[in-house]
Amino acid sequence: MSKELLTGWGRTAPARAERRSPSSVDDVQAAFAERRPVIGRGLGRSYGDPAQVSGGLVLDNRALSEVHHFDATTGIITAGAGLSLDDLLRITMPAGWFVPVTPGTRQVTLAGAVAADVHGKNHHVDGSFGQHVLRLTMVTPSGVFEITPSSDPDLFWATVGGMGLTGFITQVTVQLIAIETDKVLVDTRRLNSLDEVMRELKESDATHRYSVAWVDCMTTGRHMGRGIITRGEHARVSDLDSPSLTGPSVAKLTVPFDAPSGLLNPLSIKIFNEAWFRVAPVHKDRQVQSISTFFHPLDGINDWNRLYGRRGFVQYQFAVPDSASEMVVTAIDQLSASKVPSFLAVLKRFGPGSPGHLSFPMAGWTLALDLPVGPAALPRVLDELDELVLGAGGRLYLAKDARLDGRHLRAMYPRVDEFLSVKARVDPENLFTSDLARRLDLIRK
Repeated sequence: MSKELLTGWGRTAPARAERRSPSSVDDVQAAFAERRPVIGRGLGRSYGDPAQVSGGLVLDNRALSEVHHFDATTGIITAGAGLSLDDLLRITMPAGWFVPVTPGTRQVTLAGAVAADVHGKNHHVDGSFGQHVLRLTMVTPSGVFEITPSSDPDLFWATVGGMGLTGFITQVTVQLIAIETDKVLVDTRRLNSLDEVMRELKESDATHRYSVAWVDCMTTGRHMGRGIITRGEHARVSDLDSPSLTGPSVAKLTVPFDAPSGLLNPLSIKIFNEAWFRVAPVHKDRQVQSISTFFHPLDGINDWNRLYGRRGFVQYQFAVPDSASEMVVTAIDQLSASKVPSFLAVLKRFGPGSPGHLSFPMAGWTLALDLPVGPAALPRVLDELDELVLGAGGRLYLAKDARLDGRHLRAMYPRVDEFLSVKARVDPENLFTSDLARRLDLIRK
């Protein structure tokens, strides 16, 4: 196994963590024999600390990326848990198959997609990633388990969305969805208020497989929350003059240096938002876009995060039920009034949640915010948003969280104790932990 040092951050002070890349089940089991805190890691695209464990051992899964079986007739693929969605799609798209659920980046491993139970623009139709997983193989301190949703539902659904705390996933079997081309037909609407955006987005539940809205959080008054809705369907051969089936495109641009601190400020973001809003068509239907452009625009820019400067940014994503839709309005209103700039605000619809104990989606709304670090008011604004989410019966997305108070966890995720009971069965010594788990007290004492 290759080894390197990884810096982790605990609840009080930074500590050194060792990083290894196991290439077999034996390698993973050997790590358990050391009786050290351990956590798995994929491509490290989570915004918080779920794949860090201060003073412990981080097991990188990228050496386990082999495709074991791909049936181009049924669309079922079995692969090592370290295979990225990017690499998977380069194999499956030319054969006419696409992932059933994709987040906003292809740079996530299969194990990461399971552990975070990732969602996409089609949750209102297709649910989250874990609902399309047919089988998992995982190594725990209690042994090696090959599980399906029916063979061991408790362990399966504790693992789906379980943030890597039940064991180290080594292999994943997924049912893909059929596509005829590598293009998407996109409908775009430019809308002048948040009420219009939410109304149109809700109507999209019944009309489009994929839908998402960009929302302007810097505008106040009657145009507060104005936005751009894009809705799409996979293009069929009959829709195109020159249909094709190729893998995703590669990044053509690179951000070569860290932007100056303070570049993304209320004024610059307000100017950007105005330009972005004005350049979008008021009404356009059936625009042909590549799968890469529609689903993964930021994958076309290497090191895009450097635009936020050395201080970086916080991503804050919450979900609330339909009955609390006004909370979305209140949240955007408070952001607009606070002058804390949001460079990117994405609003989507969720359908019913999965059986995962710690899975994030719930039927209703989800808003994701990219907030540059810097404004003195940012911590207070986020604490206020936490209270709004709690009051609405909502929750934060653990895969993107970096600062939630552990006292709020059980209110947001009422099945925590069920999850911990399953974890105790396969990991009685709590070897699997992370800085996120420590911060949120997501381990049984």
